[in-house]
Amino acid sequence: MIQIIVAMMMSWEKVFSQKRSAYRAMGQALRQMIVIGRRTIARSWLVKEPKGDWSSEYKLNNRSKWEEQKLFKPMLSEAVQMSKGKFIAIAVDDTRLKKSGKKILSAQWGRDAMSPPFHLNLQYGIRYLHAAVLLPLHQKYGVSARAIPVYFQEVPPVKKPGKLATKEDKEVYKQEIKKNNLSIKTVEMLKQMRKDIDELGEREKIIVWTMDGSFCNETIFKAELERTILIARTRKDAKLCYKNEQGRAFYGKEKFTPEEILKDESISWQEQEIFHGAKFRKVYYKEVGDVLWQRGAGKKKLRLLVVRPTPYRKTKKGRILYRQPAFLLTTDLESQASELLQIYFDRWQIEVAHKELKDTCGVGQAQVRNPKSVSRQPVLQ
Repeated sequence: MIQIIVAMMMSWEKVFSQKRSAYRAMGQALRQMIVIGRRTIARSWLVKEPKGDWSSEYKLNNRSKWEEQKLFKPMLSEAVQMSKGKFIAIAVDDTRLKKSGKKILSAQWGRDAMSPPFHLNLQYGIRYLHAAVLLPLHQKYGVSARAIPVYFQEVPPVKKPGKLATKEDKEVYKQEIKKNNLSIKTVEMLKQMRKDIDELGEREKIIVWTMDGSFCNETIFKAELERTILIARTRKDAKLCYKNEQGRAFYGKEKFTPEEILKDESISWQEQEIFHGAKFRKVYYKEVGDVLWQRGAGKKKLRLLVVRPTPYRKTKKGRILYRQPAFLLTTDLESQASELLQIYFDRWQIEVAHKELKDTCGVGQAQVRNPKSVSRQPVLQ
């Protein structure tokens, strides 16, 4: 295993301006994986030399010239080759890294994703945009998919002006949130990942992005993306319609919601087997094509997939419980629904990756506050 990791890291020589910087990055990353306790830069240095000056380890992140996202290219190349077929499934989500230092410029208070539904909790930290290739391992090995990180970028929200702010400050804030927000950064990432995969010689591959509800919005669905498919969970009360076949109006007057499709008995349920939870399971869904989402996708035609609540038991003799239904919108009008549903079910693996990166790999535990280090060090880790 260590030989494979080091072999992939050797490609980092092209990322750094000097070989010694590349070797220092490799050593720092490997040492932080084996250190006991909090995986900080100082602790990782003690693994190498109990005594000495570790300032060069910090300078690697805040002074050396290198682009952090290029570190993922070896993993992206390997993951693309393992994605058989015409699709490359990539999950995208945002995550927060907890911080305690008050001198970190990009750290802010934000919503805690682990808050209970009846009480909103706040968490002090930094927001990152994370993308991971979903390897379809069930096709060959009979196991669940694995999420391999290929993009990790800091995307802090624009700071809101205080109570004493002038009208000019508030106007500047309104303009900034239109230019620098999570959706805009996501669209930039989608286009960049398309270019990176094309450079690897995989122009014929179609990227299928699977997202949660926070990415199902106008900015992302109206973006012009080449050879790209979007699958996102939408709200149950989203206003949808068909194209108007009579008159000048483009949108039909009759509106319907995904929840109404769920309850509509005239639309029959279809059955498919999806690999989820270590085995193939039956999933029932409804499919409605050529729908329009006026406020979200404009005149772009979409397909609605409604997944029926799945029954489960907490114990073998326990009572049957039901999960929540899933309402999905996709820009793909032609592919089989089973392929798209499998990719959506595999999206959960990025949540597993979040936990592994934070708990096992120690991403975000390094005590750094330089703006460059705050952005680079978690990517290296």
